[in-house]
Amino acid sequence: MTDYYKVLGVEKSASEGEIKKAYRKLALKYHPDRNKDDETAEKKFKEVSEAYEVLSDNQKRQTYDQFGADALKGGGGFGGGPQGFSSMEEALRTFMGAFGSQTGGGGGGDFFESLFGGGGGGHQSYAQQGASKKTTINVSFDEAAKGIDKEISITNFVDCSKCHGSGAKSRDAVKTCSGCNGAGQVHQSRGFFSMTTTCPQCHGAGQTITDICPECHGGGRSKEKRKVKVPIPAGVDDGMRMKMNGFGDAGSAGGPPGDLFVYINVTPHEVFKREGDDIILELPVSFTEATLGVKKEIPTPLSGSVRLTIPEGTQSGKILRVRGEGVPNVHGHGKGDLLVHIQVETPVNLSSKQKSALQAYADLETEHNSPRKSGFFDKLKSFFIL
Repeated sequence: MTDYYKVLGVEKSASEGEIKKAYRKLALKYHPDRNKDDETAEKKFKEVSEAYEVLSDNQKRQTYDQFGADALKGGGGFGGGPQGFSSMEEALRTFMGAFGSQTGGGGGGDFFESLFGGGGGGHQSYAQQGASKKTTINVSFDEAAKGIDKEISITNFVDCSKCHGSGAKSRDAVKTCSGCNGAGQVHQSRGFFSMTTTCPQCHGAGQTITDICPECHGGGRSKEKRKVKVPIPAGVDDGMRMKMNGFGDAGSAGGPPGDLFVYINVTPHEVFKREGDDIILELPVSFTEATLGVKKEIPTPLSGSVRLTIPEGTQSGKILRVRGEGVPNVHGHGKGDLLVHIQVETPVNLSSKQKSALQAYADLETEHNSPRKSGFFDKLKSFFIL
């Protein structure tokens, strides 16, 4: 089995620059123009060109390192088809750049243009996938939490209803291409080079149209506005993107359609906020409710409401967790929780009677009633003790 690294005289760990440098040196040495009537040099030139064609392509190099040269045969190998031709072309461009600099002037480039007949380029497939589209859907906080089907209008290219995408006025108007006999490719031989290129007459389709469709003017597609139902899954969050396969523009010449990318915009809620799959609710409670404890009916996006027990002596800022009352995970991994943030309100606008009642309580209050307060001032005293 041929060892491409030995052919170029480099180590298996060689960099791209080292591989290119080695190839240029050997290609100049064994080029047929410098070794006329030397079949050995011609064979050697083919070997180094083949080795460079594989090792200069990262993907092919990885395949070769793992599975050997046999894994590259029949899948775009050296000189075996459009993909191989593209890589070979690149290798020749690299060589000719060096050859031209060695011989003075642009001889390498002129040789390349005469060999390949113009600017060249890789294989172009006539059948092409349609363009993908994108749109934005606005959903409410509740709709995002529960899921909903939304109907939207999109305008896409679709297969022409008259010619069904063929671009021809009738079936008889579609003829086998005379340039490639329906193969879509043409083969050329220039000396010891064998190349396969896309047929310039039918652009790879293998067919030509003699009478185009009057509806789409030969394009095979027309614009159409249609309504599409988009299933918004429960738990979707603001900024998420959904992909709907095949809802983009129709492909050309039998190519597959593109996709539709749907971006989700969730309208903020007046009461609830969201952190991941958890829902945040800031709940204001009165001074007496927090002090004596209370049971409250609080709203939830999913269940409507739940009964929450606020324990006696609850402090402002305490978080009470209600399990399973958050948002469903969009990937199906359970639900989040409802996190109730307690906000204790200080009484305002007191009447004289209310003030008297509070003053009576204040007269009875001890350090035992406010342990955090007394502890805090005890710590402050230590700063002022000399």
